[in-house]
Amino acid sequence: MSDDDSELQRLQAKRLAEMQKNISSREIIEETPKPTEDKIVNPRDLLIKQLGFRGLEVLTNAEFQFPNETKVVIEKLSELIKTGEINEILDGGKLLALFRSIGLSIRMDTKINIQQDGKFVSLTDKLSNTSNNDDVK
Repeated sequence: MSDDDSELQRLQAKRLAEMQKNISSREIIEETPKPTEDKIVNPRDLLIKQLGFRGLEVLTNAEFQFPNETKVVIEKLSELIKTGEINEILDGGKLLALFRSIGLSIRMDTKINIQQDGKFVSLTDKLSNTSNNDDVK
């Protein structure tokens, strides 16, 4: 039985040494500074991380339609995000309202779908089918 006890103590000591090594390596990792958090240089990337539902779509449309003005807005928004004044997710509606409030009317592609026979059909398809059916009658 003493042979089993010594084997058990040896395994316990080995496991304890492994656990201490893991803890010390974890502490070293936590002490090193994380350069990715501090060095986000590109303001657009910082803003994209803060965008929500359809926010990127509004941003790309704004960049395409008003490139110079959108660049200024991106820089100002990224400054506000860095300082913590903006800490909420900016969805497409909020971003579009922001652009419109400063006088930039961003045009968005709109689609109107209607339900027909249990399926969603675009309004243009519905109207084209209706006009084709009227021509046949």
